[in-house]
Amino acid sequence: MNPGPAADLGARLGGFPRFTLLGRPTPLEDAPRLSELLGVRVLIKRDDLSEVGLGGNKLRKLEFLLGDALAAGCDTLVTFGALQSNHARQSAAACARAGIACHLVLTDTVPRHDELYRTNGNLLLDELFGARIWFSDGTEDGLAATVERVESHLAAEGSRARWVPPGGSEPLGALGYVSCALELSQQCRDLSVEPDQVFVASATAGTHAGLLCGLRGAMATTSVRGVAVLEDAADTADTVVRLGSQVAELLGVEPAPAEAVHVDGGQLGAGYGIPTDASREATGMFARTEGIVLDPVYTSKTAAGLVEVCRDGPGESGAPGPDTTLVFVHTGGSPGLFAYGRDALDGAVRGS
Repeated sequence: MNPGPAADLGARLGGFPRFTLLGRPTPLEDAPRLSELLGVRVLIKRDDLSEVGLGGNKLRKLEFLLGDALAAGCDTLVTFGALQSNHARQSAAACARAGIACHLVLTDTVPRHDELYRTNGNLLLDELFGARIWFSDGTEDGLAATVERVESHLAAEGSRARWVPPGGSEPLGALGYVSCALELSQQCRDLSVEPDQVFVASATAGTHAGLLCGLRGAMATTSVRGVAVLEDAADTADTVVRLGSQVAELLGVEPAPAEAVHVDGGQLGAGYGIPTDASREATGMFARTEGIVLDPVYTSKTAAGLVEVCRDGPGESGAPGPDTTLVFVHTGGSPGLFAYGRDALDGAVRGS
């Protein structure tokens, strides 16, 4: 690990306005019982332990997005997500901390219509943090009509709004995970370890693209393995490449080549927000070995991808063995578990 390029990236990041939401590095923790079970060393980057609004990865992005909004004199942030969006919940909490209004355009993306899903979890917290919620049916026409209503409302209020895409996944937001990569690299130096792979959920791609950009400058031999949870592997990889190029351009560095973008499409199952048997098993495994709670949409499927790779065993494919170190980036989202209830749990947990 060479701190030189990392220091240069850190200096470049310092040129962007930033509103502090984390305050200090999130822990990088050993997971000894999980490691023993899987036969590799697993380290968990605990971005679920960030401090605002029950934590999560979007806070890193929102540091830069809110910094930009406040520098531009905005008094309102508008963003998008599914009904149980972690990004929406963290945006609402971050706006409360910053003292600006938050408007959330939420869509019916996941085929769940039970009362628990529509009243609990992140949606309950959105209301608690004071966000104004606008519901859309998720069709192109329906979304356009909802956006038009929001724009009319903001104009009537005289608001100056910063619009943010789903997941905060624009180049400026992805800088939050370039910063995380530098933080992670320092923690690994402190532990005298250079991980073989970093596992992360890959959906709107800001987290994946930012990590890839940052780690190329800080831990060049460590690969990033995204686990697709929104679209198939090919479409997800295309999004990572496109956004990664934009992030690199913003920072004035060389982008990662397309061959450096690794996406596991085998955990998507029936689609976004729909648990699989493997994700349920991984949820129980992390809970019963390390007392760590995963969410049903992102981290459970990412953990299932890590578990599957470990079970392949060592061999010519380069699959992990006893000397392998893997980092699992815990992107948060545990409030979503309460919107899914027992459907997110495997049979062993449910007692069936």
